[in-house]
Amino acid sequence: MSHQPSFIAPARYRDPIAALTRVREIYNNSIQHLRNAMQRYVAGENPSGHVRACYPCVRVHSRSNARLTPPDNNHLSYGFVASPGHYETTLSRPDLFSDYYLAQFDLLLQNHDCELEVATSNQPIPVHFSFAEHDHIEGNLSAERRQLMRDLFDLPDLTAMDDGIANGTYEPEPGGAQPLALFTAQRVDYSLHRIRHYTGTAPEYCQNFILITNYQFYIDEFVRLGHEAMADPNSEYIAFVEPGNVITRRIGLAIEPGDELGKAPPRLPQMPAYHLMRADRSGISMINIGIGPANAKTMTDHIAVLRPHAWVMLGHCAGLRTTQQLGDYVLAHGYVREDHVLDEDLPLWVPIPALAEIQVALQTAVSDVTQVPPAELKRIMRTGTVASTDNRNWELLPGNTPQRRFSQSRAIALDMESATIAANGFRFRVPYGTLLCVSDKPLHGEIKLPGMANHFYRERVGQHLRIGIRAMELLRELGVEQLHSRKLRSFAEVAFQ
Repeated sequence: MSHQPSFIAPARYRDPIAALTRVREIYNNSIQHLRNAMQRYVAGENPSGHVRACYPCVRVHSRSNARLTPPDNNHLSYGFVASPGHYETTLSRPDLFSDYYLAQFDLLLQNHDCELEVATSNQPIPVHFSFAEHDHIEGNLSAERRQLMRDLFDLPDLTAMDDGIANGTYEPEPGGAQPLALFTAQRVDYSLHRIRHYTGTAPEYCQNFILITNYQFYIDEFVRLGHEAMADPNSEYIAFVEPGNVITRRIGLAIEPGDELGKAPPRLPQMPAYHLMRADRSGISMINIGIGPANAKTMTDHIAVLRPHAWVMLGHCAGLRTTQQLGDYVLAHGYVREDHVLDEDLPLWVPIPALAEIQVALQTAVSDVTQVPPAELKRIMRTGTVASTDNRNWELLPGNTPQRRFSQSRAIALDMESATIAANGFRFRVPYGTLLCVSDKPLHGEIKLPGMANHFYRERVGQHLRIGIRAMELLRELGVEQLHSRKLRSFAEVAFQ
């Protein structure tokens, strides 16, 4: 016998707010059912059968190829289905994604003469994904009762969490529904928990513009600027969040309930994140992913479910040209992918193009911050191909064979993360860009040495970070609709942005 929450009948809506309200009702009903059952289980009670609750889902039935095109959104690359048929997706965390869901629902109703059907899906919610932020229920169980959980509750199902939709390889069963979104609810929940684990901060604090770096020096400067903003009563930012969910509110703003629960961790998490928050979530998050393409893939795999408006890599690179100087900037307009971590998900023959909006914002930011006129930027910045490798000691290979490939590709810089971050942005339809700073020139005898590196970091990190922040401000001013363009959409794309 299966123990399930009280039944909530499917309903159809032409009002996006009403549809979202029903999504919340189903989700909250399911989560509360699982939490109550789990609390009884921890107290020693054994349910008489399997305990299950399922995610809400939204469905759309389109009968025509025609797309209604109101003047205010006919330029958008999302918000409509590709052809007649049945489409659906499961949904999670309507508290976190309420604005996002509401925007997607509204566009579907505008673009198609249809109704939104909201119902309970048949995709179970893993019990681990029902726990509240500060619940650590499993830690109170013996090994035997943790093992018994497998028979009584649903656990995460990897078959419901793959990236076939995003990769363009998903094939629905005959007669089955086409996807409405890139990620299923289980995939979203899985990544939300990974974000919390890797960054040391709750996903609720993540902002829509994300800077990614591979050096703690940038984080130290971001923290300094974050606290400086909080001391300014006129700052556009309302809070600064650090690992452990330690929240500093802008001076003059009241502390909010839950702020007191934040506590700095005894040691930094693997990929710590820091969030300079705006009230509309259009602030800036910065994440130190550390070194290597595996970390770059891991983090972008997960933050992609938050549907950010842009992510940009700020880091150091090896300059490959004699004309480059230490401290010069490199604006990537192409990538040589020797990182290998995405080879199974995104074939190497797929080009990773530069995105004009990001390129213009980064170039403008360099000029604004350095006060070098645009016509003279070539003195301090070069635009070209960046190669990313998974071999940090590529210089030591016999005969230094990579040199020929880098020369043939016209690469001007080499790092370990940029191509991965750009490729995953392409793969997940998240606008991406790269602005690097030359920290060594190993082909020309200028290798990193402690004294040289420390001087370089002091001279350039602050300026480089201010450029990244300025670029994000320019992208925010540009607008979401302009950023999420057709360039990243496939032939038969999902409707959700």
